Amino acid sequence: MALLIIGSQRTEEFAAAARALNAGLDIRVWPEAGRVEDIRYALAWGPPMGVLKTFPNLELIISVGAGVDHLLKDPELPDVPIVRFVDPDLTSRMVGYLVLHVLFHTRRMCEFLELQRQRKWEYRGEPAMHEVRVGLMGLGVMGEATAKALKPLGFQLRGWSRSQKSIEGVECYAGQENLDAFLAGTDILACTLPLTPETRGIINRDLLRRLSQQGRHPQLPGPVLINAGRGGLQVEADILTALDAGELYAASLDVFETEPLPETSPLWSHPRVIVTPHNAAETTPEAISRYMLRQIRRHQAGEPLENLVDRARGY
Repeated sequence: MALLIIGSQRTEEFAAAARALNAGLDIRVWPEAGRVEDIRYALAWGPPMGVLKTFPNLELIISVGAGVDHLLKDPELPDVPIVRFVDPDLTSRMVGYLVLHVLFHTRRMCEFLELQRQRKWEYRGEPAMHEVRVGLMGLGVMGEATAKALKPLGFQLRGWSRSQKSIEGVECYAGQENLDAFLAGTDILACTLPLTPETRGIINRDLLRRLSQQGRHPQLPGPVLINAGRGGLQVEADILTALDAGELYAASLDVFETEPLPETSPLWSHPRVIVTPHNAAETTPEAISRYMLRQIRRHQAGEPLENLVDRARGY
């Protein structure tokens, strides 16, 4: 029985961490897979198309990240269970990223950074936190944890998800029929949605135009977008158009349609865009390895797997 680590640029780090936790486990790093018949488990992030089907005895796939679209896009993906990575370390890092950027834009820091570059000492009015409506698009583990972190700061919280949720202190909306109402009352949109056929390209100009454009606090010049979900959720040309048209005030983007973000992208130099290199929830190899080994033990013991993916839903 062997474990294959495949796809990530950090495969050797994952292998070293897993060996430190379980020295007896047969761990192989792609492309040095050895006998394909030996591979029973795979820890994967964006593996080459069609590779996983070549392991006839594969029984379980563990995603390195919380998202699994990088696996499901393979039309020949083996019909075996998939678990996605959910861990307190991952969640806390994502929460920290989202809270940081909500506060950053509430305090109009893009403008103050530009004023600093110009060496200008100039006051800009800022809204109080309790006057800002934060909309959480996606109310899974990360969305709910972010709501709990933002609540003590006094923000008005609302959330939208595919199915109805109930979270204390959050005005919850569900389904396509309630999306407009959710967006119309949102000043800062923070997105952690999974990438599925239904959500691909959902952050487009039409959606951005439906964010609160009227009745907003006069010291928050317009709606803000924070996307720490998946790059395929957004249409980057539409984000730039909305920014330049005044339909969007600012954006923090951790994920992109193409990664790494091409040097030619105008997002790099836009004065009201913050670009980060898909590191909002970059967790440690040790945390991923502990989680992976726990799933393998559960599988071998015939116990229920954690965070099992529903392929029909895409997460």
